[in-house]
Amino acid sequence: MNAPHLFKPARRAAVLLFAVALLSACASAPVAPPAARSQLAPTSKLRVGLLVMNPAYVTKVDPTGEWHGIAVDIGRELARQLGAGFEPIGYKFVPQLLQGAKTGEWDVAFVGLDPSRTADMDFTAAYLEVENTYLVLTGSPIRRVGDADKPGNRIGVTQGATQDLFLTRNLKQAEVVRVPLIQTAGIELLTSGKVHALAGNYQVLAQLATKIPGTRVVEGSIYGTPQALAVAKGRPAGTAYARAFIEYVKASGLVQQAVQRAQLPGVTVAPPAK
Repeated sequence: MNAPHLFKPARRAAVLLFAVALLSACASAPVAPPAARSQLAPTSKLRVGLLVMNPAYVTKVDPTGEWHGIAVDIGRELARQLGAGFEPIGYKFVPQLLQGAKTGEWDVAFVGLDPSRTADMDFTAAYLEVENTYLVLTGSPIRRVGDADKPGNRIGVTQGATQDLFLTRNLKQAEVVRVPLIQTAGIELLTSGKVHALAGNYQVLAQLATKIPGTRVVEGSIYGTPQALAVAKGRPAGTAYARAFIEYVKASGLVQQAVQRAQLPGVTVAPPAK
């Protein structure tokens, strides 16, 4: 008599899939006006700033030079919609990418959304949210993220990264220690005991934990970093189009498809802009 109830989860799943398909079908790419094309790709190529050390943006670059990753996929689609070539501009360090906004090295860039960065670039709404946590030595007393903010604790961060900005504003007792890159200088400080934890996004830290014996990722999330598309200042038509484009790739399912291809845990598609 209760057999019909067994089909309810399947029905809910079918309804959800139908809703996603319907939303995707209804979402159409915004048409780029000539002013937006000329501002975003003035050289007929869309120069896209990418942090190559962060798998939330770039998962890998093939020996052939082919780029892969969530931000790469979205950047390629933006270039296609503009009728422009796709030119990735790779950066190893966050300050270098940020400086590129001032020197005109890129037209758009994928970067964490933070109020302190709006002086040199304009942002779309977030397209992705990335969870952040800590990497510690296996025997560390830091078991959950709340354990890190204690007197005497030193937290290593990549200089200028969103983790640096967030923890500088929010840590009450622990000390922030800035390094050029947590994957190199940060690991040296952690394994030597000069810092008690490294802060970073889950993807970076999970990769490090598999490579560095005696380390582990701490349970929980410090906060979720909204990831956005940045446009170099002084391109109002380009910025307006970029904002419409980001809403399109979220609504159409293109961001979710990019996430699935990248197979990254700890990332979710951001909600529609309000």
